[in-house]
Amino acid sequence: MKNRGHKVRVGDLLVEKGLISQEQLMMALDEQKRSGRKFGRAVIDLGFISEDKLLLELSSYFAMPFIDLSRFQFDSEVTRRLPESLARRYRAIILIEEPNQYFVGFMDPLDILAVDEVQRVLKKKIIPAFVKEHEVINAIDRIYRRTEQIATIAVELDEELGQSDLDLEALLAESDASEAPVVRLLQNIFEDAVQVNASDIHIEPDESVLRVRLRIDGELQEQVMKERRVVSALVSRLKIMSGLDIAEKRLPQDGRFNIRILNRSIDVRLSTLPTQYGEAVVMRLLDQSHGLLNFSSIGMSEKLLNRFKTLISRPHGMVLVTGPTGSGKSTTLYAALNSLNAENKKIITAEDPVEYRLPRINQVQINNKIDLTFSKILRTALRQDPDIILIGEMRDTETTEIALRAAMTGHMVLSTLHTNDAISTAMRLMDMGADPYLVASSLRAVVGQRLIRKVCQNCKIPYELSAQEKSWLKGMGGDLQENVFYKGEGCHHCSNTGYIGRTGVYELLELNDDMLDALRRNDANSFIKLAKSSDLYLPLATCALDLAIEGKTSISEVFKVSASLDDHALSLESLR
Repeated sequence: MKNRGHKVRVGDLLVEKGLISQEQLMMALDEQKRSGRKFGRAVIDLGFISEDKLLLELSSYFAMPFIDLSRFQFDSEVTRRLPESLARRYRAIILIEEPNQYFVGFMDPLDILAVDEVQRVLKKKIIPAFVKEHEVINAIDRIYRRTEQIATIAVELDEELGQSDLDLEALLAESDASEAPVVRLLQNIFEDAVQVNASDIHIEPDESVLRVRLRIDGELQEQVMKERRVVSALVSRLKIMSGLDIAEKRLPQDGRFNIRILNRSIDVRLSTLPTQYGEAVVMRLLDQSHGLLNFSSIGMSEKLLNRFKTLISRPHGMVLVTGPTGSGKSTTLYAALNSLNAENKKIITAEDPVEYRLPRINQVQINNKIDLTFSKILRTALRQDPDIILIGEMRDTETTEIALRAAMTGHMVLSTLHTNDAISTAMRLMDMGADPYLVASSLRAVVGQRLIRKVCQNCKIPYELSAQEKSWLKGMGGDLQENVFYKGEGCHHCSNTGYIGRTGVYELLELNDDMLDALRRNDANSFIKLAKSSDLYLPLATCALDLAIEGKTSISEVFKVSASLDDHALSLESLR
């Protein structure tokens, strides 16, 4: 290994190799002085050389390995032997442990002080390696999370709460609130949730422990803390942030606040619930920093998307998006609104609650306390000369009838309904009291959807189907067993779950004349048969299976969609 000191300056080496010019060297040095960043980061940010090319050149010159962390399989137990504070300070991470040495990735392995300090703490010889800065930061975030910090602060707060003379209100209102343990604990919980893209935070008191659970890709992940007494401080602080009554602990309360975490603006919807062991809190996190939602991000196939865009662009009619709670219906509708939003269109929404704020659109928040209901807003909206109306949810007969009549009299109406699939939706409207002729005259199409988890592309491996799975695939028809299916083995990128992120699975039922005629006759049996035989209709299970064949999801995720639909099919049979 060549001397890892700075006898050879990186800038001079790059000029000598012809990778940058002398002029670019001087510009990079000026940028380094101005920003305080390292020279390597300055020359990359200025666009003079790519990070890969720079690190490969330095790796070759200094005879140090360059490790691509995007596909590296970490041993979390080994990695955590380096304290998180040092890992973050020096952008360093343990890669491999050997009997007498560690291989450690550094953002800057030429930093002698950083390497020596890590070696001193680990008490073994260090073999440094080059790694990309963003990759080592992501790896640290995934492996360390903030569980240790959260646990440490919880202990500190528990000790403070154990002091009999502690004034909780004074703690919450003290001028330097950012240093209060309760505030630092909340900050770390929020930061942990944001960096792993959690959709919800659950704070749940139990008999002897506190559970903090994050919903990530639809699944809850739990951290248990013994310091149960911190619950009251956490809930009180959250109530203050939400403008709620901190003295009221017997009744549920709902609130909302906005915070900035890790340079992202997060809208938080909060709900409290009195339980046997104290107040439980659930917070829905809505990231306002991602910009407006659009169709490219929801996972709808191009063919289906083109039909959906055509349907919602018509001058009148009703298009419904259906699925159980948490299936992404609101996301699909916001993407539709974003697509339709234009200066020549008047759009009014009635929502409970307003999740994302959209420019040019008149969004109205439901408030049952003052009798501002969906039906009341809808009646008023029709006098506001709208082109498009969005109703957050069809909840009752009155709202349903007004919406159907609005769709029949020259308005495009978009809404959601809690049904399991697209086919059962029309019958559900009639079950809610809508006249069959009204449904047939207004309803144009129904989108049914689910969210399924995506296999981690970093650790996915071929999967051998079980006998049950082979039997199920045989029932789906064709030579599906010949396809290669995948599952996630588990790595630091996916927190050892095998999955990263979710995507939508959709079915589109476009109603034709024969189906509408069956609706007018209130003939559920004929409607179901006609819908299933429609050329344009592909069921959810088939769409989910297509994603598994493409290697985007696992067969077990397809089974989850299929199981819920199979259960629902039994209830449909009773309608025949």
